[in-house]
Amino acid sequence: MDYMTEKKAKKAIIDIGQRMYVRNFVAANDGNISIRTGDNEVWATPTGVSKGYMKKKMLVKVDLDGRVLEGSYKPSSELKMHLRAYQENSSLRSVCHAHPPVCTCFAIAGIPLDTPVLAEAIITLGDVPIAPYAELGSKEVPEVIAPYCHTHNGVLLANHGAVTWAQDAYAAYYRLESMEYYAKILLITDKILGKQNLLTNDQIDALLAMRDKFGVKQGGVPRK
Repeated sequence: MDYMTEKKAKKAIIDIGQRMYVRNFVAANDGNISIRTGDNEVWATPTGVSKGYMKKKMLVKVDLDGRVLEGSYKPSSELKMHLRAYQENSSLRSVCHAHPPVCTCFAIAGIPLDTPVLAEAIITLGDVPIAPYAELGSKEVPEVIAPYCHTHNGVLLANHGAVTWAQDAYAAYYRLESMEYYAKILLITDKILGKQNLLTNDQIDALLAMRDKFGVKQGGVPRK
């Protein structure tokens, strides 16, 4: 699979950061974005900078062990989570981490996104599990996401936020949008309307069979 050029990767990181910011997926300096541009090269967001106000000169290039190859800013301590995803699944090209409000509420409550009510969510996500709590920036953070990097397209981080990954930078970001939309649907139908018409097992299986058509390479299976 081809890598994105460094020029395009840096432009995409800035663009995705601004999208995260205007959609209120991040506050202050929260969140981080990375794109793998070579066998041992990853461009990423710096620590301590708002994702809505980044400049290309602020971005940092590291190797898969986290050693800085280029850039004067420090990478985020949470970059270890991104690098672990690339190490676990060599097909991945981008990782996005943010704190979308509704997804984060589900993460705090310990409730996975796994109710089969939305056709699009079943195809693109399947289900979104809760990764166990790990202290921010610790070596445990990469460990808790590692089991899901081959089977799912993202997870909720317990009491923290959400992380997604994909074979394309924008696909990783769009999965973040899809997760937040899915979480809103589940919140409204379950807690406000108080009614959810669940899709049948046959309907779920038919939707899962459509993944190849939409270029979805992996994803979990919603609760049946």
